[in-house]
Amino acid sequence: MPAQKLPPQNRRGPRPGAEKIAVFLNVPYAQRFENLLLAYIAGISAFGFAPRATLVIPFSQRRLERIISLIASSHYSIHDMSRVELDRTAPRTPRFNMPFELGLTVGLGNSKHSWVVCEAVRRRINKSLSDLDGTDVYIHDGTVRGVFRELSNAFVRTHRQPSVVQMMQIYRILRSNFAGILRKAGAKNPFNARVFLDLCVLASAAAEKLVSP
Repeated sequence: MPAQKLPPQNRRGPRPGAEKIAVFLNVPYAQRFENLLLAYIAGISAFGFAPRATLVIPFSQRRLERIISLIASSHYSIHDMSRVELDRTAPRTPRFNMPFELGLTVGLGNSKHSWVVCEAVRRRINKSLSDLDGTDVYIHDGTVRGVFRELSNAFVRTHRQPSVVQMMQIYRILRSNFAGILRKAGAKNPFNARVFLDLCVLASAAAEKLVSP
């Protein structure tokens, strides 16, 4: 099943005074993925969109229902399938959350929702998730610049078109403030609700200054 494409005549994107379009971000919550999480936040914000993630799901709500609600209320979703290895903690186990949330997205069958699949290694997804044969998969090579390059390819038809240089500027702002944001939240990594939200606020503010609407 091919990923849904935006029609050329409908260049979605933020307009002055309009509510920002939400992008559900389905990525590995792993220390090795820290740089790429910041890259996704920076890149999505550069396009004028608002990143959303399961990190902010309240404890008072059933997790699965909230995940479905987050996906359904977002215009776009990005699903990073690059973490396919076993973890190091016994019993050694692969993580299935990312393909599961991609499956939920496809299963919703929402014609107003467009989804994007990303990977780090070319053709690996043909083995790890062969049901996606025929789908355009965006290969970021596991690098920050690769994420920016592939976001530019995925959102080529949207209204705002930031450059890779502008996205990198936003990323560097996040990186330079990262330690302070962690201290403020009493956290050790960005996979924390308050840290994620603070990063999104900072990235949005930087994007408004650096990227022309």
